[in-house]
Amino acid sequence: MKKELIQNKTNRMNSEIGAADVGTIKSANEILEGRSKKKGLMRLMPFMGPAFIAAVAYLDPGNYATNIQAGAKFGYLLLWVVFASNIMAMLIQTMAAKLGIASGQNLAEMMRSHYPNWARIGMWIMMELVAMATDLAEFLGAALGIFLLFPVFFQKLAALVGLPELLIPALLMGILTFLVLLLEHGGFRPLEILITVLVGVIAISYVVETILDRPDWGQIAIHAITPMFSGPESVVLAAGILGATVMPHAIFLHSGLTQGRIKTQDPKKLKRLFHFEQIDVFIAMTIAGLVNAAMLVMAASTFHFNGLSQVGTIEEAYRTLTPLLGAAASFVFALSLLASGHSSSTVGTMAGQIIMQGFLHRKIPMWIRRLATMMPAFIVIGLRLDPTRTLVLSQVVLSFGLPFAIIPLVIFTSRREIMGGLVNHRLTSIAAWIVAGIIVALNLFLLYQIFFMGG
Repeated sequence: MKKELIQNKTNRMNSEIGAADVGTIKSANEILEGRSKKKGLMRLMPFMGPAFIAAVAYLDPGNYATNIQAGAKFGYLLLWVVFASNIMAMLIQTMAAKLGIASGQNLAEMMRSHYPNWARIGMWIMMELVAMATDLAEFLGAALGIFLLFPVFFQKLAALVGLPELLIPALLMGILTFLVLLLEHGGFRPLEILITVLVGVIAISYVVETILDRPDWGQIAIHAITPMFSGPESVVLAAGILGATVMPHAIFLHSGLTQGRIKTQDPKKLKRLFHFEQIDVFIAMTIAGLVNAAMLVMAASTFHFNGLSQVGTIEEAYRTLTPLLGAAASFVFALSLLASGHSSSTVGTMAGQIIMQGFLHRKIPMWIRRLATMMPAFIVIGLRLDPTRTLVLSQVVLSFGLPFAIIPLVIFTSRREIMGGLVNHRLTSIAAWIVAGIIVALNLFLLYQIFFMGG
């Protein structure tokens, strides 16, 4: 009888997570137990996915806005910030994944368990605001990508019906996002595959862009490793790059994606599982870092060194690419922006759901959450505000939320009673505290600029 109940429970779980998930989990367990004969990439495949979904947060339209502005205005000068931010992101995302694997809880659930009610509610409100700022950037960027693919058509249609040019693309984007979220009913694997494909579209697009703009590789090598600024504005843009790279909602999301994916209490299996997740993070974040660098390089090579340092918006970048590099370059740029916004908007909705469930133990239907998080973007479009300026400001908001995600993450992953054998090495904790200190210092500088220097 007991065996029958266990089997029925297993069957129900299998039906909930989807057939593709069952196969992935089975393969992963065989590898962790040493029973699999798979080699090389096939051995990695069952564990690949969570980091690619989290990495989408590092390729969202906010990155386009900040990287284009930084490259157009300062050339290759701030390239080192992109690489430094990516290294920080690798460390943070690895720790987030490790928290989910070791504790079986995501970061929001850990905060709920260990913080008093007033702190828990305050943190939930703050992270919901961060998630809204994130979704605003991502949704706007995707709508802009759809518009830039067919600008003449949408301009004529908007003039005909008397609506803002971005409103119809935004409605199309909303429909696309709802369709993608339906994949969640099939389990985690179909959604992971789609997101990975979209990341591939972005990466390939920027390989094409980089080939077309023929950058100065010698200067790129120098500025990739040489920290330098050029006045206060470059520091503000550096903070924006950091805000667009290390993302608070991605920390909560990654801990949620790994917490119940492969369930085991065996310390040896947990260490092996974490090893595979480290590889997942390294590959996904390396791709994200290189794409971010390519964005800045494209803007520097195409705009800054052609005397167009004032190219400050995504639309200007798109329009300027055509005469400088040809129609193919501008089309590829718009396609990559659409893939970026579409994937990151979907992932942002997932992160918001994990945050709400973790802090409040409340779950609302995904489509209701999607409708709610789309509203700020429609307001911005309806008021005809500058999308790129809105994107950059949203990244600054994100940078203020970062310490409140990173500091608890470092504290929790440094406690052996929570992490067991996966507790942070002392050097890891030191490095993480340094990262948190740098982020807090940049945020204080931004506050000083905004309130005492006029922006």
